[in-house]
Amino acid sequence: MNRIKVCLVITLLFPIQLNLVAQQKTYCNPVNIDYGYTPIPNFTEWGKHRATADPVIVNYKGDYYLFSTNQWGYWWSEDMIEWNFVPRKFLRPWNEGYDELCAPAVGIIGDTMLVFGSTYTSEFTIWMSTNPREDEWKPLVEKFTIGGWDPAFFTDDDGRFYMYNGSSNQYPIYGVELSRRTFQPMSARREMYILEPWQYGWQRFGEHMDNTFLDPFIEGAWMTKHDGRYYLQYGAPGTEFSGYADGVVVGTDPLFRNATAPQPMPFSFKPGGFARGAGHGATFQDTWGNFWHVSTMAISVKNNFERRIGIWPAGFDQEGVMYCNTAFGDYPTYLPAGEEDHLESRFTGWMLLNYQKPVTVSSTFGAYQANYAVDENIRTYWSAATGNDGEWIQSDLGELSTVYAIQVNYADQDAEFLGKSSGVYHQYVIYESTDGKNWKVLVNKDRNRADVPHDYIELKKPKETRYLKLVNIHMPTGKFAISGFRIFGHGSGKKPGAVEEFTALRTEKDKRSAWLKWCPVDNAYAYNIYMGTEPGKLYNCIMVHGANEYWLKTMDSEATYYFTIEAINENGISDRYPLVKSE
Repeated sequence: MNRIKVCLVITLLFPIQLNLVAQQKTYCNPVNIDYGYTPIPNFTEWGKHRATADPVIVNYKGDYYLFSTNQWGYWWSEDMIEWNFVPRKFLRPWNEGYDELCAPAVGIIGDTMLVFGSTYTSEFTIWMSTNPREDEWKPLVEKFTIGGWDPAFFTDDDGRFYMYNGSSNQYPIYGVELSRRTFQPMSARREMYILEPWQYGWQRFGEHMDNTFLDPFIEGAWMTKHDGRYYLQYGAPGTEFSGYADGVVVGTDPLFRNATAPQPMPFSFKPGGFARGAGHGATFQDTWGNFWHVSTMAISVKNNFERRIGIWPAGFDQEGVMYCNTAFGDYPTYLPAGEEDHLESRFTGWMLLNYQKPVTVSSTFGAYQANYAVDENIRTYWSAATGNDGEWIQSDLGELSTVYAIQVNYADQDAEFLGKSSGVYHQYVIYESTDGKNWKVLVNKDRNRADVPHDYIELKKPKETRYLKLVNIHMPTGKFAISGFRIFGHGSGKKPGAVEEFTALRTEKDKRSAWLKWCPVDNAYAYNIYMGTEPGKLYNCIMVHGANEYWLKTMDSEATYYFTIEAINENGISDRYPLVKSE
């Protein structure tokens, strides 16, 4: 089908990327980078697909550098929006059997960046660079024989250098000091922390945190120092699950020789919403000194290790509690522009306008139905019958609304790639209409040459409209398939009323768990549940769609908890319910 025939009336001769802002001020998770397709054939049993995880971002010489698993290179960015990929295979001939870095460690010593990949038995190289923008690297240590899976580097204020590693459901995270002269260990590795799922419910393995099938995994170490204290971060209980999160243990020295204490809740936690999971990541500071956390988001449909990357505002409160603000964590969020208080939300206030709203499509392949593109679940998707020019999907907002931004999330249906490929790009046009008959171009990407699997478009000017139509021009591979055609802005109606009844039922049988239940609000499509172990520290948030109950299994059995809830619709957010205490 010719895409021009899709519209009864169109506006022609628009410039490339019509209605995009000159300088983007917001972003939307998952991060929109050119994720490579999984390079491992036996990891594609349900179809070839994109995948990466275990991200590290470091701020080096004013640029942000992003490394992650199995990508044949890394990215750099000046602004955390435009990420430039640098192709690079770091492994040496003696690393036979491995295609690329897995869960890499990235560290900074003075003016030098170091990179090292996960290994149990092979002898990997530690690489060094003072100009990573230009792919200038050389070996610092040819064969780092002690190795370590899921490694992380940390340079203390006094210049001493440490490595942390561990990925196991039997063994802990380990730490060791390395010599700055030889980069060999100065002592035996020291046990840092091992999971305690009998006390901390969120550490239990499985989508339902019930410890069936396997014991929970601890992995993904990262160390951050703040105000003289050491914050060891770790991922648990498994990368496949919505509850994949990063916990933190706080110590007074980098190898925890003195008493340490874990924070009772995971600090990076996102079990609800469109894209779920926030585990195995790294904490970094932007140009203005604000803290951010980057971590892994799960899809786990075509393979358990089908994953993406998210970035969230983070920081430390006045009492030294480490937090990560994931409320509205996959909605439009303001980029850093100066010193900010990340306890205050960076959410723009632009609401999702088309959750479960009517959808029409050009064609449908198999059981991949149209409504899957608007169900706020990245795991489900609509697929057209082909990947041809002219396939389309149309969303009806139900009423005139003001659109500020759009996110186009592609799914991998019948993809043919493995690994990184050159010449990969998407092209499309988005039309808008107030009546469903007369159409105008809103966003024109018919000349785009970039790979944009989670393309996010911030409009130059808000647009009042009702219908939006996404028309395919070019797919890099496979069929035209969309896991989320997400439209953000403000509706023309009233925001939801507050929840009137909200309870947290917690019994003596297992105080790690609670049944949260509330009276539904008629015009709400979702709810945010906030929780914490102190009334003023409700740092964890769960977004729940289409339900008025939630089985919470993440609690510290020895702690008192506080809860509140707010209702959400396309017009705004309700007042919060008064605090509920659960002992």
